Amino acid sequence: MSSEKIAIPTNDKVNVEEHFGQCRQFAIYTIIDGEKNGVDFVSPPDHAPGVFPQFLQKQGADTIIAGGMGGRAIDLFKGRNITVILGASGNLEENLNTYLRGNLDSKGEPCAHHKHDGGCED
Repeated sequence: MSSEKIAIPTNDKVNVEEHFGQCRQFAIYTIIDGEKNGVDFVSPPDHAPGVFPQFLQKQGADTIIAGGMGGRAIDLFKGRNITVILGASGNLEENLNTYLRGNLDSKGEPCAHHKHDGGCED
């Protein structure tokens, strides 16, 4: 039996929050043998450099699916053996199902061209 935990940032429990640093919750999906086995919505601690990667590692996340993220954050996730998939938008379940079918590839580039409150850099 294989299992995986996939984290997706959200503010409304329906759609991907495209700037993960601004999310109010993470949907943490438990996947067993390629099938969704449940979801928990967890509120992260206040956003600060390095906090979300550490928090999601403690939640057991193997993968994060997000809209945008800075290069430093990507490195922090990868340093914790968490796969990063960028470019997601829209419905959480649709993104999850596309990923489970093997059709969700990281298509986003790291956010580097701008900064904003609670932004992408970490």
